Amino acid sequence: MLALSVIGMTPSHAITGAVRVTVAKAGLVVGAGAGQGTLTLRHRVYAFTVQGLSLGVTAGASISKLYGRADHINELNDFAGPYTVVGGGAALVGGVSGVRLKNDKGVVITLTGLKVGVEAAVNVSSVVITLDQSRSMPN
Repeated sequence: MLALSVIGMTPSHAITGAVRVTVAKAGLVVGAGAGQGTLTLRHRVYAFTVQGLSLGVTAGASISKLYGRADHINELNDFAGPYTVVGGGAALVGGVSGVRLKNDKGVVITLTGLKVGVEAAVNVSSVVITLDQSRSMPN
């Protein structure tokens, strides 16, 4: 019985990609941000843009340079689309930032990095990632 259940299992083909993104953000209660980044996946680098809004405790303006990973990608198009974000950070000239994003396809992006500016934020956000496959290149 055990042998039959093991034979019936299919291996997961989900992979992990490396993510780099720079985001500029400003706001007071409601924040808005936009940025651009790259996803390195299967020996290729894909450019993308990110745009979003946040609602919560947000005050100030900042620029964040974030690095991390995107997990549970089954195919490239899983990466693009809307994400829900829960994260926080603080900066007074320089600081740290961390964020975790998840989309409805199961992709989870975890980012940390440096933040420059004057901002304090603890909020729930929604962002949209758009891939620009015309600017992809071999890694």
